[in-house]
Amino acid sequence: MQTFDTTDANFAAARRQMVAGQLAVSHRGITDRRVLHAMASVPRHEFVPVAELCRAYADGPLPIGYGQTMSQPCIVALMTQELTLQAADRVLEIGTGSGYQAAVLAQLVKHVYTIEIVAALAARAARDLRRLGYSNVSVRAGDGYKGWPEQPPFDAIIVTCAPEHIPQPLVEQLKEGGRMVIPVGRPMHQELYVLEKCDGEIHQRELLAVRFVPMTGQRPAD
Repeated sequence: MQTFDTTDANFAAARRQMVAGQLAVSHRGITDRRVLHAMASVPRHEFVPVAELCRAYADGPLPIGYGQTMSQPCIVALMTQELTLQAADRVLEIGTGSGYQAAVLAQLVKHVYTIEIVAALAARAARDLRRLGYSNVSVRAGDGYKGWPEQPPFDAIIVTCAPEHIPQPLVEQLKEGGRMVIPVGRPMHQELYVLEKCDGEIHQRELLAVRFVPMTGQRPAD
């Protein structure tokens, strides 16, 4: 029976190959050196279930339990890049999942506030982020549709689950001049958008078709 080499050196090599072979390639459009460095630094294998360790750095999404998934590395990098983050930024993430996206963001900004509706996932992500030394991440179990009302305005907001429409509470919590990256639509037809708040108005740009888990929780009917 073939076994997978789980040494730190092997994971480090796999991470370098992930960046070189999946991200820093022309057709993916990921050119921000800070983002590439963050992706090369965060140990993705620390956030995946043991059964998925052999695929931790593969070019695809991974199951993390409770019907949720971790996005493939190129989507994590692209969404991060589109936020155009600065070191002093405060970022809100909706959909903590494994905590991996929050760890990538934590490499780039002052503080990350992240919300996960599945309490068990939120608890696990908080433990892993704390264990790995990401002290600038705050994790909350709750309904991401409502955002984090005690902490706005946020310089950037990233949503890693797909609502059927853009949540107004998130728009209201976005800082003037800030950006939001969010997938919107029904399960079989979703588009990834970049929103920018300018003079109180939202300008949006469509990036590409995607497939994320649906946003759940309390929200107004369509």
